[in-house]
Amino acid sequence: MKETAKFKFEKLHIWQDAMDKGEKIDSLTVDFPKKELYNLSSQICRAMDSVALNISEGSIIQSTPEFRKFWAMLPVHLPRL
Repeated sequence: MKETAKFKFEKLHIWQDAMDKGEKIDSLTVDFPKKELYNLSSQICRAMDSVALNISEGSIIQSTPEFRKFWAMLPVHLPRL
């Protein structure tokens, strides 16, 4: 993530790490068998995308309880990976 941040969450190291890991996972799932294209590889990619999305969405929420709600969702997606 070398580009200039347009949004506040883009400055967060945890979001940058999630995006980097998402790209890595996308490149790894390319080698999965074709029969897994819409099953396992899709689920793995969606789970990693959810991590980055929850970080970004949670960072723009103004209230502390809502912010905590989005951070609390992260452990739900991580075990799927």
